[in-house]
Amino acid sequence: MIAHCPPLDANSAYCNLLQCTHFAESCIVAEHGGEGGIAGWVSGYRPPSDPESFFVWQVAVSPAARGHGLAGRMVEALLDRPAAAGVTHLITTVTEDNRASWTLFEGLARRWNAPLAKSALFERETHFAGAHATEWQARIGPLPR
Repeated sequence: MIAHCPPLDANSAYCNLLQCTHFAESCIVAEHGGEGGIAGWVSGYRPPSDPESFFVWQVAVSPAARGHGLAGRMVEALLDRPAAAGVTHLITTVTEDNRASWTLFEGLARRWNAPLAKSALFERETHFAGAHATEWQARIGPLPR
């Protein structure tokens, strides 16, 4: 799924399997109705250093399922799970040019009537030696109860 959704970083299959087993309660898969294919995937976790936050690692929606609000519904479904009890903020990192992700997270902030703060987290030169764009942290919250 991730390989078909650029500009997401293609992690190893092993990494994705660890995500969906070790963090099963903070990952979600949406399937195409009756087709058996995967329409969407969101992975995340609660950082041990910030347990009141939910970090969204990757959001992927198949080209055929885009434009119907699936990504937002998957994120909200994750936040409705018992494993997210007590979460007050949603955080993620996004490169500046990933318009689809910015649209998703800005839209969620509007829908929740919650502020979105943006700050550089991992910088192109400092952290990636120029090989990857700066990852900007988006922090939304406090979230509605």
